Amino acid sequence: MSAREEVLGRVRAALVDVPETDPAADVPIEWEYARPTAMPDVLARFMDMCADYKATVARCDEGSLADRVAELLGSAGVRSVVLPSGMEQPWRQAIEAAGITVHDDDPPLSRAELDAIDGVVTAAAVGIAETGTIVLDHASDQGRRALTLVPDTHLVVVRADQVVSDVPEAVLRLADAVAEGAPLTWISGPSATSDIELSRVEGVHGPRNLLVILAG
Repeated sequence: MSAREEVLGRVRAALVDVPETDPAADVPIEWEYARPTAMPDVLARFMDMCADYKATVARCDEGSLADRVAELLGSAGVRSVVLPSGMEQPWRQAIEAAGITVHDDDPPLSRAELDAIDGVVTAAAVGIAETGTIVLDHASDQGRRALTLVPDTHLVVVRADQVVSDVPEAVLRLADAVAEGAPLTWISGPSATSDIELSRVEGVHGPRNLLVILAG
């Protein structure tokens, strides 16, 4: 007798006195994939969870967004940034006005060039309140994946209408990007890892600093 047969035999023996469930007695459970998880304030939960992951979190309205981007970069000590091709012009203008050097990724910068740049500024595809996760689908306002992995600081702008309650709701929002074969990057706080003694080391697999602006 194999080990598998022995285990299955013990399971069958243990279930001998258990009556079979009557399918008619089963209680149907209403369930809908991607149904939002109820919570008092989705945006507040998103900000709290991002902060819990040690991200720097700020909130502003659309009218002051460009200035807030430049201000947050300056307060983080960023002196040079790379911007995706689809970046909004007011953001670029405010960053340049703050004396921060702006680099374009066209033609694509090498890894060595990206490593010499302090930060990157991108938009986002989805923000997840329950986990404090930000998802990029690398559209033109987010750039290629290397931009958000090599520079030491990543400032990402998430619009209020992009924030959903939980992961299934986010997956539904990302369905079109997945169907188009777009890469997805899921970000939960700055890059960090721990060794066997739980010593936290930041910046090993991506940006050491994550700055999040919730707009709107």
